[in-house]
Parts: sequence; C-alpha cells; structure tokens
Amino acid sequence: MNEINILILSAGRRVELVQSFQKAARKLNVRSTIVAGDCSETAPALYLADKSCKLPKINEPNYLEAIINCCLKEKISLIVPTIDTDLLLLAKNKKMIEEKSGANLLISEEHVIKICRDKIKTQLFLEKHDFQIPRMYSSEEINTKAFEFPLFIKPKSGSSSVNTFKVTNLDELQNALSIVKDPLIQDYMEGYEFTIDVFLDFDSTVISVVPRLRMATRSGEISKGKIIKDREVINEVINLMAVLKPIGHITVQVMKTAKGIEFIEINPRFGGGAPMSIQSGADSTENLYRLLLGQQLTYHENYRDNLTFIRFDSSICLDENMQPVVW
Repeated sequence: MNEINILILSAGRRVELVQSFQKAARKLNVRSTIVAGDCSETAPALYLADKSCKLPKINEPNYLEAIINCCLKEKISLIVPTIDTDLLLLAKNKKMIEEKSGANLLISEEHVIKICRDKIKTQLFLEKHDFQIPRMYSSEEINTKAFEFPLFIKPKSGSSSVNTFKVTNLDELQNALSIVKDPLIQDYMEGYEFTIDVFLDFDSTVISVVPRLRMATRSGEISKGKIIKDREVINEVINLMAVLKPIGHITVQVMKTAKGIEFIEINPRFGGGAPMSIQSGADSTENLYRLLLGQQLTYHENYRDNLTFIRFDSSICLDENMQPVVW
C-alpha cells in the first residue's frame, strides 16, 4: 500500500478540507496521515486531523524551518497552503522547502502568486490579456471626480473581504478611503456573483472547473452556494487558466453582468467553499492523491449540477488538558 502524508498549513477551521483528504485516501485505499498545522492550539482542524503540528506565526523567523521539520518528522508527501498571507513567502522559498523537506509544495510559480496577491497586478494582467474587469480609477481621477457612483473600494492586497466597501456618495467615499490603506478603486458591478473552483495538474492542465453561485457570504467566505454549470463562466475561466498557468486548486471570483463575465479576483489556493465542489464530484483532494501516485488526469465535468449547499458551524469541546471531550 502506498503512503502519502499530507500537511495542511494554517489549518484553522478547515475541518471539511481535512475530512475530504481523509475520505479520498480511504476511497483510493491509500495509507495517509493528514497533519494539520497551525500556530493556535485552539484551531478546530487540529482535533479532526490524524495528527497536529504546532507551527510558529508566519512572521516569526523559524516559520519555514518549522514546516520543514514537521515534514521530516511526519514523512510528508504534500504541503497544502490555505491562506493568502503564506503564499508569497512559500512561493519564494519553494525550491528550498522541497529540497530540504522531501515534500511537494502545492503552490504556483512566484510570478503567478505575485499577480494574484496584488489586486492592481491582477487588474493589469487581466486587461493585458483582454479579460473583462471593472474599470480601475487613479488617484487623479478620484481627486478630479472623473467617475460615477457607485464605486467599489478594496485593499490592494486584501483577503476575506476585509475593508471592502460599496460607496454611493462623496461622504462614503471619503470614509472608505480613510479606512483602506493602499486602496484599489473600481466601478461597482451588478449581476450574479460566482466563485469558481478550478483544479489543474502540476503541468497547469485544467482538470475541472466548477462554478458556484454565491447566494450568501459571511466574512468574505461563501455560506450558501449553488453549483451551476454555466458554460460562459466555465469557458472564460479556462481561457484565463491558459495564460495564467497556475497549479493545484485555484479559486476565481467573477460577476456575470450585462457586459458578460467580469473578473473580481484570483486566489491561488483552496478557498473556504472548496468542499462544496469536492462533494459535488470535482474532488481536488482525490485528484492530488492520484497525481502523487503517478496517474494521468484529463479534463472532465463529471460533477453534479444544481446542488445547493448551506453551511453551518459546529463545536469541539476540549478538557483542561486540551483533549477533545466526546459526549
């Protein structure tokens, strides 16, 4: 039996992702230990994983060393990042991490991460390749009022919809600009918002594209969503992947407007709603095991359409020794 151990970084509340890897391993009859790594001992995923690994915070100097040591101790085959703030540091050090740990690091090339992590670079990349994106305004245009409301303001390197604002008048605009440091200012889009889970192999070949209609969100993460095989959305995202060339699980946000498909952002990692697409049949966790087993994957749309997912919170009880209590 093959052994493929997985380390999930910044595991936090990613319980469903941990369970998806566990389920995929059982399905494929792969011996696998899912290790959840986090800097907080109260991260829920630590208690649902097979093992846990306490890691320093990303800004601490021994962060990468701790990841490598965990990989060596647990014989890790694949390192899976899950949050934006990790990505650029990991991409810059990918070769070193892989050489010292013996594990594959599931992250795109550094230039891809730089494009995705900086909203302005994302905007310019999309414009260069003729993808639709809401108009971006310069400081001069804002100062001379060369725009029309409503506008949308977000941080240049933001995440999880923190400090994002729709503004409809000058007072709201000034208030938003006083809060958001290094802002990106765009036209506000009206339409249907989709989050698309994309999986690509290690050669950037697209394997699956799953559009999810965002019905409701909480803290920037989808809480209610519906799988819809929208052909226009699927085709436009495939076109984007052909020029961006990321690897692994990628999350893309678009708005379907009267103008067509307009892109919002690209997150080169597992998004919080990824388990919805996994459960529908586009199983990125199973795909990763298959790739590590040396199997060749091809594009498919063998996932169920018109599934609605509604998410909820659950609790884990810990005793005085930080051990789970089973009721």
